[in-house]
Amino acid sequence: MNMRRVVWVGLGVLALSMAIFTGWLLSLPGAASVSTAPPVPDVERKSMLAALQPAGRHRPVIAVVGLNEATETTDYLMSYGILKRADVADVFALATQPGPITLYPALKVEPEATVAQFDARYPKGADYVIVPAMSRDDDAQVLRWINDQAAKGAWIISVCAGAKVVAAAGLLDGKSATTHWYYIGDLLEKHPAIHYVSDRRMVLDRGVATTTGITASMPMMLTLIEAIGGRAKADAIARDLGVTQWDARHNSDAFTFTRPFALTALRNRLAFWRRDDLGIKLRAGIDEVSLALVADAWSRTYRSSAFTYAAGPQPVETLHGMRLVPDRVAVDWPAAQQVSDAEGTTPAEALDQTLARIAGRYGDATADLVAMQLEYPRVGYQP
Repeated sequence: MNMRRVVWVGLGVLALSMAIFTGWLLSLPGAASVSTAPPVPDVERKSMLAALQPAGRHRPVIAVVGLNEATETTDYLMSYGILKRADVADVFALATQPGPITLYPALKVEPEATVAQFDARYPKGADYVIVPAMSRDDDAQVLRWINDQAAKGAWIISVCAGAKVVAAAGLLDGKSATTHWYYIGDLLEKHPAIHYVSDRRMVLDRGVATTTGITASMPMMLTLIEAIGGRAKADAIARDLGVTQWDARHNSDAFTFTRPFALTALRNRLAFWRRDDLGIKLRAGIDEVSLALVADAWSRTYRSSAFTYAAGPQPVETLHGMRLVPDRVAVDWPAAQQVSDAEGTTPAEALDQTLARIAGRYGDATADLVAMQLEYPRVGYQP
């Protein structure tokens, strides 16, 4: 009798849980907006460029900072790679501690210096500090260092959920800002003094710039390049990246937690026995921007993870000097599990091709799931 009661109670709890889950699922929007973002007024664009003008050094110094435990792959590598290929500033990839940075959700890199080593070389600080999303928003060393750099006059530029780190440092209170769509609620709950701005890919306010999703590092870095090196230089780098425009236009309603997003993530997560370990062969001179986009995208399907491999454990140097640490030592990878590093294409094309290949392998819903996480429209690059 007691066992029967336990069974019925268990079934009741299960039924209630299912009802709550179904109700939550039905409460989600069925689809996101597909409307086109309106152009940004030219006066706003010029104001951004004027605000970002370098002051002081003839050749600015830019520091991209990362937490060793986990820093977002594309935020860190794409910011570094784009700025390095422009050659309008001295750019440094930093970590809080000695040793490699484990990027999330893929790749491992050797930074060029620690923040302490950077401070010893540049006691007056950087001109610009790029803050990617990190696994923790409360790392004391990161927060202290960012505050110190801001106090010395550096522009603090967050990429994606890096805004949470900047906010935790107290640098966004009373300022206008944006961040990745998934973290807006959390950001405003913890920091209610922030004024959230929708429909903008990047927002500048009194020495701090914030951006929307992961792929926002591309228009943000191009805008910074234009402010430092001029329009012609930014145009040249944009062509190299495969980007046609990079102003602050953005349709925030196109990126939100929808029913298809939730269902696809749940379905793919439950198919744990069908996960793929995909291999990307490291080679000297590989484009770190394309690699970051390809590895990041394949590692966000909830069906696959991307791993780099090389014949030996030694770091491999990228096109612009980043040192990549192979995830695995191997001379080859099963053909069906290999992923192209998109050699011969622009980074924007590499991402579009990768999303198409994800759709071919796992279906359009999974490609949409990845694009939503990256805050990136699937056809072309239209921020």
